[in-house]
Amino acid sequence: MSSIADRPLMSAANPWPEFLSQCRGHLTAVPAIRAEGRLTRVAGLVMEAVGLRLPVGSTCLVSQDGSGPVEAEVVGFAGSKLFLMPTTDVFGLMPGAVVTPSDTQMARPAPGRASHPWRRAEDRTKHLPVGDGLLGRVVDAQGRPLDALGPLAVNVKAPLSSRPLNPIDRIPISAPLDTGVRAINALLTVGRGQRMGLFAGSGVGKSVLLGMMARYTNADVTVVGLIGERGREVKEFIEESLGPEGLKRAVVIAAPADVPPLLRMQGAAYATTVAEHFRNQGRNVLLIMDSLTRYAMAQREIALAIGEPPATKGYPPSVFAKLPQLVERAGNGSARAGGGGAGSITAFYTVLTEGDDQQDPIADAARAILDGHIVLSRGLADAGHYPAIDIEQSISRVMHAVGNPDDIRRAKHFKTLVSRYQRNRDLINVGAYSAGSDPVLDQAIAMWPRLEAFLQQDMHENAAFGDSTRQLAQLIDLAA
Repeated sequence: MSSIADRPLMSAANPWPEFLSQCRGHLTAVPAIRAEGRLTRVAGLVMEAVGLRLPVGSTCLVSQDGSGPVEAEVVGFAGSKLFLMPTTDVFGLMPGAVVTPSDTQMARPAPGRASHPWRRAEDRTKHLPVGDGLLGRVVDAQGRPLDALGPLAVNVKAPLSSRPLNPIDRIPISAPLDTGVRAINALLTVGRGQRMGLFAGSGVGKSVLLGMMARYTNADVTVVGLIGERGREVKEFIEESLGPEGLKRAVVIAAPADVPPLLRMQGAAYATTVAEHFRNQGRNVLLIMDSLTRYAMAQREIALAIGEPPATKGYPPSVFAKLPQLVERAGNGSARAGGGGAGSITAFYTVLTEGDDQQDPIADAARAILDGHIVLSRGLADAGHYPAIDIEQSISRVMHAVGNPDDIRRAKHFKTLVSRYQRNRDLINVGAYSAGSDPVLDQAIAMWPRLEAFLQQDMHENAAFGDSTRQLAQLIDLAA
């Protein structure tokens, strides 16, 4: 009698192929085994769970009898314990609550993909909606509408984290960007694809300046990330600073101060993801993030909650590692296929300087990783000088690559006159300066009213790039 192995599998008399096919059908109908863990501790912002093996960044649901599930994200682990950060209120949870991976984490890989569900970064991170259906809409950090205009007309989702572009493949910054602000266009020329910092304390006109740039900047799409700001400011920025015309070509992602720190960080990542999607389509995107400091503070809350030691003025080391990871995602795309397209992301990140201290740890770190900074002065704001841009302390690091040599020369001369006047302001005011002692200062004194008028601009005035440089040329060349 021959063994089963000796029988031909494809023989008409052999029942094994049919039997195996039936077995496969039964197996596919059986639900997959679902791993579960248990909640063991809730302390402040962090929950601890055991019984699961999940990577950092994955999402899970904490369920309690009689209440809806609480969504949480894995932010760390210690041995067999997972540290979870909730994205909603944890009221009502008790020890022993069931912790399960979310459906997106349990999804099977597509055919032809790696069989291990955690092998690719795109599989590990959350996916949120992107696309033209977001234009004119206001959404939260999880992609849910906040504007009561109905569901989003979006079918495409993108991962919150993405692979960084090869810096060698990036298209160089070579073209100026019209921001609609005269002082920036003429004296701090911004290049398309540049990343600038807007350094300011509270109450110096930061939101008004951002609104002007959002309305007047020559960009295809504007993405606004309002991170950690007061809820009242979100509504005011949308209705007053941005306005209906600015909102038509804009996407607003709001994660105000009252949401958990995890959602504040997710809001910043989501705004960058939306901007990357439009850049990959070859569009020129303006990304405005208010503020980078609130993003850093959210990371500080998370890091301290899971036990990371503080380093510089209470900020753990992970904060200074997260900042460049977020900022480096902006900029120009790559000319190579699949490398970000030929589009660009010109980004403005606001940095809050506590007590107008320019040496604040976050401000100092931001200056090192950005392509320039615009400093707003409280003294100018108190004097009614808007926008309150301190030309002496501000700089654009790519102006030499995108500006006309004559315009750069005029801008340097303009800043020299302003600086000379400011250094001798007290002598001039008390009448202690003798005319003729310093020819440059004499010129600065004679031109000061026109210099000051050039730097000021009404919030409803759009100063085009060409008009700005022409006005600068008339002001400097006629005085020469």
